[in-house]
Amino acid sequence: MTAQMERLKIDNVNLTYPGLRSNEAVVALKGVNLTIESGEFVVALGASGCGKTTLLNLLAGFMSPSEGEITLGGKRILGPGADRGVVFQKHALLPWLNVIDNTEFGLKLQHVPKAERRERAARNLALVGLQDFHNHMIYHLSGGMQQRVGVARALTCDPAMLLMDEPMAALDALTRENIQELLLKVWEHTHKMFFFITHSVEEALFLGSRLIVMSPRPGRITHTYELDFNKRFLREGNARAIKSSPDFIQMRETILGIIYGDERAVSKELIHV
Repeated sequence: MTAQMERLKIDNVNLTYPGLRSNEAVVALKGVNLTIESGEFVVALGASGCGKTTLLNLLAGFMSPSEGEITLGGKRILGPGADRGVVFQKHALLPWLNVIDNTEFGLKLQHVPKAERRERAARNLALVGLQDFHNHMIYHLSGGMQQRVGVARALTCDPAMLLMDEPMAALDALTRENIQELLLKVWEHTHKMFFFITHSVEEALFLGSRLIVMSPRPGRITHTYELDFNKRFLREGNARAIKSSPDFIQMRETILGIIYGDERAVSKELIHV
């Protein structure tokens, strides 16, 4: 099955973290259902503690659900796999390797011949604008450039899906906007599924073709929105005009109202415990 024909399905997933005692168990996710089609850019947003990262870890295969199942291309996710590429909040690159060696590292583990893995790594480095940095060491690069290497590395194994765990959280505002625009161009070029988590409402609205809002613990998907701001950017090329448009601002305020309402509800609950 080709990457373009893949579908990810989350079917009634619950996740409970066991405590040291039976009464200390924490229900992190409850009754999560979601289907992501090939070519979708889905962004998960919610107050701190809503289970966004837990859900991404389940999709990556780093954890298993307590109940329910997750499938990709009809196959149950039972662990990490080459069909899912992960871009971490901290780039997790190998500092003793240069840029192209980091980018092709996954293919090397799969015993792909050197010429092929070099060609694929070079193609993806060019896609993220690093075609002139093959031999640079990771510690010679800026934070934004390091995250570009992380994206290129994830793409080089040709996964069906990219999972991104707040990859721009540590970047300055200008670099963050540049990487947002780059990600949309990569998404348009590759037609892959993206699942992206963030705490930034503006970032979520700009990047996502679909936005899911999750409730505080236990995490559930409470709101879903179909968006077209990303396609407008790819068509018009003016990110600031889109982010300052009346419909973008109105949607931002709507989402902020939901999240702040959830946070206030949690605060009141903690006060009364």
